[in-house]
Amino acid sequence: MPDAVRYDIEHVSHYVYSPPVRHSVMSLCMRPRDDSGQRLLSFDVRTRPSSSLNAETDGFGNTKHVLNIHREHTTLEIIAHSTVETTHAAPLPDALGTSAWDEVRSWTEAFTHWEFTRPSVFAQPTPALAAFVDRHGVAPSDDPLQSLVGLRDTIHQSFEYVPGSTTAVSPIDHILETGEGVCQDYAHVMIAIARSWGIPTRYVSGYVSSRKAGMGAPQSATHAWAECFLPGLGWTEFDPTNPKLPNERRVRVAVGRDYDDVSPTRGVFVGNSDSVLEVSVRMRPVEPALS
Repeated sequence: MPDAVRYDIEHVSHYVYSPPVRHSVMSLCMRPRDDSGQRLLSFDVRTRPSSSLNAETDGFGNTKHVLNIHREHTTLEIIAHSTVETTHAAPLPDALGTSAWDEVRSWTEAFTHWEFTRPSVFAQPTPALAAFVDRHGVAPSDDPLQSLVGLRDTIHQSFEYVPGSTTAVSPIDHILETGEGVCQDYAHVMIAIARSWGIPTRYVSGYVSSRKAGMGAPQSATHAWAECFLPGLGWTEFDPTNPKLPNERRVRVAVGRDYDDVSPTRGVFVGNSDSVLEVSVRMRPVEPALS
């Protein structure tokens, strides 16, 4: 039985409106998944001011909550608490075998993987992507797994991680042309290229726990990476931002075609107002309770 790591996670989104708004309706995507490699032990979400919250499941199996506030407010704070247990993944093989590409290509027209083999809003072919592929000699090798590992490492080495260099809605060309981006940009580049090879690839939103070099305090943040569907392995993680980070330090919240499917908060309000959003994440390892 693989060793497990348990995390207590607090994710706070704080909106400030000026002048006040009268109504807010939002979709929240903050509940971690309870599936391969992790267990969701508890989840709670609340708001200030209080609101009605209704849970629903989207087409990708993510649990989302619909928030409604029907009174005037100048701030909105959304506090999500989770307890999640992750396990160490088995090491990947060196290769998948000579028939792996044949099996991958047989999925191209399959309905099951259709949405993850086609371009999407933030992961689509562009002239800048074609130039990046040509400049770095990016091409699939004789084995799908080896091809993806090479692609992950090329993306990691080609870009500089610069917080604030892009926004949640930046197109893929921004990181390709400037060489600077954040985790979701790295993931979108990998997704677009892997899909062009016919490999079903999806976007993963979640949290990451790491440590700054030379510092003892754990660092935590929202994070994004890619998962590719491979013969004999199923959905397999590839994190071009942190390729050496152990998988048990990542907690998966949602999956989709790209960020557009899984943004943590999205909605509308009634009022002629500007809004400012501040986000904080605390991800603390905790000892499992003795049974």
